[in-house]
Amino acid sequence: MKWFQLPLGALQTNCYIIEGPEQSCLIFDPGSEGKKLIKWLTKRELKPTAVFLTHAHFDHIGAVDTIRDNYNIPVYVHEEEEDWLPDPALNGSKYFAMQEMLKVKKADFIIKNEKAMKVGNFEFSILETPGHSPGSVSYYFGEEGFVVSGDALFKSSIGRTDLPGGNHKQLIKSIHEKLLFLPEDTEVLSGHGPITTIREEMDNNPFLNGF
Repeated sequence: MKWFQLPLGALQTNCYIIEGPEQSCLIFDPGSEGKKLIKWLTKRELKPTAVFLTHAHFDHIGAVDTIRDNYNIPVYVHEEEEDWLPDPALNGSKYFAMQEMLKVKKADFIIKNEKAMKVGNFEFSILETPGHSPGSVSYYFGEEGFVVSGDALFKSSIGRTDLPGGNHKQLIKSIHEKLLFLPEDTEVLSGHGPITTIREEMDNNPFLNGF
């Protein structure tokens, strides 16, 4: 199984494409530039199975409808943010001048609990990691050794918590109780910026030291 990082949009939000058997793939956080993403997928002859969202802020959802409609595949989001997709005030697009107001169709499936999931050829675990937003989740591929963390944990940083629904204490708790319990060599596929590892953040992240 292979993964690819594709930064999209003005905020260079990392969209992740996880490739499995028979050129099937999952798409995580198609934040913008839907035509560019489709072109990328077409060039590699990949066949998307589903779209999963780590959370529903505007910079992570901008190309959701383009991808969903083009491939006729379902979209998953956590229940705490199921109303955010069609609401520019909740998804934040209303408040950023450089961003058109986004009204994305509601998700096809709602994530309600932490659990193991099997979708097509893919198996992974859902970890609830709120704090950056109330419905933030991370997707852990244990056998492959990586986690798609959205905007919870970054290289040497953590997600901002000054947006509606953000909670700094809750985010720190999520990181320590859910992410830092993963094996130290787990790769962290963050929502912005470079890839890191759990070990690197345990040792060097200034926001986590001294917790």
